[in-house]
Amino acid sequence: MGGAGELGLRELVAIGIGGMIGGGIFSVLGLAVSLAGAAAPWAFAVGGLVALLAGYAYVRLALSFHSDGASFTYLEHAFPDRPFIGSFTGWLVVVGYIGTLALYAFTFGAYAAELLHLVDSHLVRQGLSTGIVLVFAYINLRGARSSGLAEDLIVYSKVLLLVLLAVAGMSSVDEERFRTNVDHDWRSIVMAGALIFVAYEGFQLITNAVCESRQPERNIPRGIYISIAVVTLIYVSISAVAVGSLDVQALVEAREYALAVAARPALGDLGTVLVCLAAMLSTASAINATMFGAARMMAEMAVHGEMPKPFSFRNRAAVPWLAVVIISAVTLGLATLGGLAFIASFSSLTFLAVSLSVCLSNWRLRRVTGANPFLSAMGLLMLALTIATLVYYLLTEQPQTCLEISSMYLVVLLASMTWHLRNRARLHS
Repeated sequence: MGGAGELGLRELVAIGIGGMIGGGIFSVLGLAVSLAGAAAPWAFAVGGLVALLAGYAYVRLALSFHSDGASFTYLEHAFPDRPFIGSFTGWLVVVGYIGTLALYAFTFGAYAAELLHLVDSHLVRQGLSTGIVLVFAYINLRGARSSGLAEDLIVYSKVLLLVLLAVAGMSSVDEERFRTNVDHDWRSIVMAGALIFVAYEGFQLITNAVCESRQPERNIPRGIYISIAVVTLIYVSISAVAVGSLDVQALVEAREYALAVAARPALGDLGTVLVCLAAMLSTASAINATMFGAARMMAEMAVHGEMPKPFSFRNRAAVPWLAVVIISAVTLGLATLGGLAFIASFSSLTFLAVSLSVCLSNWRLRRVTGANPFLSAMGLLMLALTIATLVYYLLTEQPQTCLEISSMYLVVLLASMTWHLRNRARLHS
């Protein structure tokens, strides 16, 4: 990107929508249906509401603290006497990015295998997931960056395809399916909304561009609210077409590539091919962008002593090569060893926790940001409820997954604490 004031509303909306639909609906439609059944559209609506409330906190803080550091800057101002909170959150965001990378890689492999009619081969899916991560690790190590125009074309192509699928799919919707398959209560809907929250991760990227946007006071709020509203509308529409056109069981059985199956009643085999290609293009683009940003974030934290110093080492192309290697290795481990439900649960819970910390920062700084106390409190309560619901679901329905996620968080906590204390000791020596 160029100088300050380069990004207008259209570009900011593209950043937000592109970030959210990077894996989004392609990854989690089947999971939402498995938990909420025909009420899956309501689950996506819940996710959108949570994202909007979190988005309000990001907006108020971004307008008050013009910094590309986003959440780290906000926590630094909200907790000036507790720098470890910002450090731990930094580690959490990096780990969350790695989780989304694993989700994108897993989804790429699932849709590519479906396109090749080899979806029943676990080995093929893993091989395709591994291959796409290695390809973009190589591209990132060489220092190549995709053009902004190409990224915008990918974003708008995805939106057009999903809108086409939603509109065309209306003709195959059977209203009777909504009446006969509604056997889930509000708790299942909230659980599903929490589980698929990772599909809304990405609107935060708009706040990272606050210093490069035109009229940020006007365009940052509009960019965040418009992108969340558009994505929510698309998700709700697509999920309504899916559960209205197919049996819930068919979508659950194809949960890893559910959107490809959902396209078949309205658009036939051509629709399935188009959705698979869109999913592959979308997730590949998201892998590239996320790997690029996460590696540089690790390098920046390493420079400040909050991560191991070698993570800041750069090659001749000025790429933090060890950070790219570590990110790729952990991503491959998650994508290979973890199932879709585990990866989505881990990623959603991580970004819900980060969003809660931002909402808490907004609450503490509400007199500085001019935030509405009611909306700020609603954001805190809604996020806390969503996190509690997801944790309850994991404890009662997937205790092994809950234990594995808790172990990962413990490792992150110990690692971040170790390096934070080492940095403090170095500064005071």
